[in-house]
Amino acid sequence: MTADSEELVLPGSRQRRLADYMRVKGHVTVVELTTMFGVSRDTIRRDLQLLERHGLLTRTHGGALAGEGLVARETRFQARMAAQAPAKRRIGRAAAGLIREGETLILNGGSTTCCFAAELGKLRDLTIVTNNLMLPQMVASNAARSVYVLGGAYWESAQITIGTVKIAGSARISVDTAVIGVTGIDATGLSISRLEESQETVEMMEAARRVIVVADSSKFGVNAFAHVAGFNRIQYLVSDATPPSDIADALAQAGVEVIVGPV
Repeated sequence: MTADSEELVLPGSRQRRLADYMRVKGHVTVVELTTMFGVSRDTIRRDLQLLERHGLLTRTHGGALAGEGLVARETRFQARMAAQAPAKRRIGRAAAGLIREGETLILNGGSTTCCFAAELGKLRDLTIVTNNLMLPQMVASNAARSVYVLGGAYWESAQITIGTVKIAGSARISVDTAVIGVTGIDATGLSISRLEESQETVEMMEAARRVIVVADSSKFGVNAFAHVAGFNRIQYLVSDATPPSDIADALAQAGVEVIVGPV
């Protein structure tokens, strides 16, 4: 690692991304952060020292824990990030194992897709499209060749944009894999609480050759306002627990592979 390469990421920007990453993970290691940001251990240690002085974290041997300063700055979205956090990290790791280097991905809003994005650091040459405004800063800089944020109306509470699934200058897009978070999963399929968001999610799924749904077990048995799709539209469900029997039977009938993230 050269001094010039470290300067490609401004310290202030890197430290903001590090703090946001801490909100998701709760605990990080120096090794993990050097891989994510592509800088030296000394650089990461200096970042951690600075953030500790601001009360944002507590350094530990080889890493750091999120501090009270991060909790005090939580938004509604960040509060959702903290809910079921261990389960979402397990889901993110398991779902990242389904992705191949060089893939093009499209991801919708939500905390579980952010946790998935945070687990992509071992991969390279990914192209990522998303309407999730928190997600780009979760992706390790060495993992993504390009990250595109979809335009549209800004929804502050969910930290997403709502608009057409299209990149400027292109009539349509086509991706390898859609990684989709949802509000509810019952025996009839997938649902999301807001109509506009569900419509955009349907477009994302239609643009993809395969669909991976990431959802923790609190979503099982929930039938939210807007139906998104039946199970015949997806290939994988990644969760932290096995679904109840009625949902499991419907998934099996549709040929969906269920993956439970290991502890």
